[in-house]
Amino acid sequence: WTPQPRTKWQPSLPPGSSCPGSEWPEQERAEQLARGAALKWASGIFYRPEQLARLGQYRSREVQRTCSLEARIKSVVQSYLEGVKTGVWQLAQALEAVQGAREALGQAHGLLRGMAKAAQTLEPLREQVVQHKQLQALSQLLPRLRAVPAAVVHTQTLIDAHRLLEAYGAGAAARGDWASLGGLELPVFEGLGPLAEALGQAVEAAVGAAGQLAREDPALLVAAVRVAEVEAGRTTPLEQAPRDWRQRCLRALEEGLERVHFGTPLLPGPGALAGWLEALRVALPAELATAEALIAPCCPPHYKVVRLWARTLHGGLRRCLQQFLEGPELGAADAFTLLHWALHVYLGPEMMGSLELGPEADVSQLEPLLTLENIEQLEATFVSKVRASVVQWLQKALDGEVAEWGREQEPDTDPSGFYHSPMPAIVLQILEENIRVTSLVSQSLQRRVHGMALSELGAFLRSFNDALIRFSRDHLEGKQWSLITCPTYWLPSTTNRHSGVVSGALAPVEAALDELQRRICRLVLEALLLELQPLFAALPSRHWLSSPELLNNVCERTARFCRNFWRVRNPAFQVLLAEAERTVVLQYLCALMQGRLVCRGAEERNQAAERMQQDATQLRDLFLDLGLEESVHCAPVLLTLRKLLNLHDPTMLGLEVASLRQQFPDVSEEHISALLDLRGDVSREQRLAALSSLQDGPQPSPRAGRRALFSLVPAPTPSPSSCLFSGSCA
Repeated sequence: WTPQPRTKWQPSLPPGSSCPGSEWPEQERAEQLARGAALKWASGIFYRPEQLARLGQYRSREVQRTCSLEARIKSVVQSYLEGVKTGVWQLAQALEAVQGAREALGQAHGLLRGMAKAAQTLEPLREQVVQHKQLQALSQLLPRLRAVPAAVVHTQTLIDAHRLLEAYGAGAAARGDWASLGGLELPVFEGLGPLAEALGQAVEAAVGAAGQLAREDPALLVAAVRVAEVEAGRTTPLEQAPRDWRQRCLRALEEGLERVHFGTPLLPGPGALAGWLEALRVALPAELATAEALIAPCCPPHYKVVRLWARTLHGGLRRCLQQFLEGPELGAADAFTLLHWALHVYLGPEMMGSLELGPEADVSQLEPLLTLENIEQLEATFVSKVRASVVQWLQKALDGEVAEWGREQEPDTDPSGFYHSPMPAIVLQILEENIRVTSLVSQSLQRRVHGMALSELGAFLRSFNDALIRFSRDHLEGKQWSLITCPTYWLPSTTNRHSGVVSGALAPVEAALDELQRRICRLVLEALLLELQPLFAALPSRHWLSSPELLNNVCERTARFCRNFWRVRNPAFQVLLAEAERTVVLQYLCALMQGRLVCRGAEERNQAAERMQQDATQLRDLFLDLGLEESVHCAPVLLTLRKLLNLHDPTMLGLEVASLRQQFPDVSEEHISALLDLRGDVSREQRLAALSSLQDGPQPSPRAGRRALFSLVPAPTPSPSSCLFSGSCA
């Protein structure tokens, strides 16, 4: 089967009609899609020859389907045509109605134009009617109009005499006559406007002095308020602007109250702020009590006099303080007084929070007197001024202390016989007092002042340290007692007692205190070191092995030197004794490491071990007698070294070295070698085995509070000056 040409399937168009595709591209596209689908279906159905026998059946079926579709299309088109016909008929009816309405509106417009012209012709008649009414009323009021000038004069006299109700009544008659004439401008009524203004000013003046009038002449205050209320309720003609006398009255109450308490001449000058605030503390509650007891009964309830008084006083005071803070910078006393007064006194039971005042006087929900910026400004000003004062006082205290050090006589002592300096009390009093008083204001101010105090205390300690260095450079020799009196150990405990802050804030101060403590101890014990160095130059020696004379001299000079410490209070006394004992032990160890003596046999090794045991015992007894606690002694290190010397089997030296390392982790190979040299019987292999135990043995366990000892002992080159301590051993 071969498909028919496309032209045979196209419907015929009437003459003169254009192709549908030119006007309806969608229709053309739909037709193309339909033809393509039909061809595809037909080619699929008649692809096999046996299907061609059924061509007649398919053709009759398609003819029936085509007829059915055409019938349905005709029905739809007929329905649409009937709807269009109905719509066209309705549009024709609407057009007829619109044309009728347009004709009616045109007729009405013409009638209105005619009436407007008629009204214009009646306007002169209307004006004549108004004039006739005015003339009629004027003829009736003529006798009374003649009395208007006299009434104006009389009313002004009443106003001047503060008879406000009578004045208002006298002026009301003239105003009524004028109103009956429709506000006709006549020369006779020219005085009514100024008269009303004079009456309003008199009412404002009376209300502005409400506090005084409530006590002296309450009738005048009541009359002024009544005039304002009557005038506020009166209806004014449309051509006159309304005069809100009630608002004028309320404004006069507020302005008069602010003028009494916060007028410009009443602002305090420099240094007078405390007195001014104290006067307000008394005056403002009294003013509120007067308002509640005397002024409120004279005014209508809707005036809410007590609330008005409280808000006015609060607002006036707030503006006054803002103006005051914009002026010159306050001093420390004024800034502190204002902060304390505004944050605590004003809302406290002595003032606005008094139980005697009613709930209408509550101002706690209003804006605070001082904004956060004001508080920040006042706190910064106070801290700045106090800092300058503290710096000045601390410098004076330091200058006085340094002058005391330079005196030739022995320092002052307290009743217990201890060295005493007034500087700690002065410094603490200055800092503690400033911190204490700020607790009366706020925690933020207290934190600021506390931070300032710590900062200045750290700076003071650094200055104190510098002064010590200068003093020691010029006056060290023969002045050990002057250095012993340096007051350091009172600072940490007292500062911590009043800190109330995290420990991190105290870190700079504690560091400065530690440095100052080390500086003082170092300066004091440098003199002891100078005395001991010549004695230890002969240790160890064979004379030392056979005689205790060398250490006796050391103990004698040390005891004589340390007996100056008894005038120093604990814990400074214990620190000085501990550092003195440590200095002696370090010098002893330094001497041992110099290689001045090599034992020539077991007998000398036994003598050296016995001498070291006796020396350790003698040093322990010496410092126990001086008062040093045994737990901080360093002399037991000599007993440990004695074991190393007294060991008979050199092959066991590794165990002793490891034990020494456990007790003193800072011992080095050089120190061990120097001690082995002192024995004089250690072979090279035994030395290497002993030294290897330092690396191969167990690591020393950390111990809290353990401080350096052997690391301060140079070996083998002697350097006694470097043996000075850096802290007590554990």
